[in-house]
Amino acid sequence: MCGRYTLTSVDPQAMAARFGVREAARLDPATLGRFNVCPTEPIAIVTAEGEARTVRWGLVPPWPGPEPINARSESVAQRRPFAALLDRPEHRCLVLADGWYEWLRAEAGGERLPFRYTVDGGGPFAFAGLWDATRTASACILTTAANVVCAPVHDRMPCVLASPEAEEAWLAGERDGLLTPLEPARTAAAPANPEVNRAGVEGPRLLEPPPPPAQLSLLG
Repeated sequence: MCGRYTLTSVDPQAMAARFGVREAARLDPATLGRFNVCPTEPIAIVTAEGEARTVRWGLVPPWPGPEPINARSESVAQRRPFAALLDRPEHRCLVLADGWYEWLRAEAGGERLPFRYTVDGGGPFAFAGLWDATRTASACILTTAANVVCAPVHDRMPCVLASPEAEEAWLAGERDGLLTPLEPARTAAAPANPEVNRAGVEGPRLLEPPPPPAQLSLLG
């Protein structure tokens, strides 16, 4: 599962260099510096041609119906509308990110507790994605079974492409060995601010849990 994520970098040149984007100016500033990317919002992707595009998060199929934000990697080759896109490299993409959120189910009546997951200390990475523009330019993120770091909170995690070489292979049409759980040693989890539970809330404060009530009283 991946229902919210982050792309906190505000430097299009650095992002372009990292992901092989031909024109840094094509990286829409509205998709950068994000601490709470939500479904239906504009997101940054990179296509097989090395082109940065801004698309809607939630794949709009060629027919009226659900607009999924995620697709299970284990069944993506057998299900519409994903199967028609998977075998065409021009419909594969990198979804640019530097973290994602999952929520720990709270006790009855309590607020769900968010955790943010990062890779290799918090640098940028890419989710494996599929995109289309038949009706509206849009994309979804592929998911896989959770690794041991993510599993205590959720049994699914996004397919994080493990290296620039893996990103290149994904965009070239390869699949074997690419859509597997990221190595646990490269994955870190940290509590996040429950404000991230609300769509539209933004800012770096979302990356840190609020201080406990006792600390708040001391801070006056």
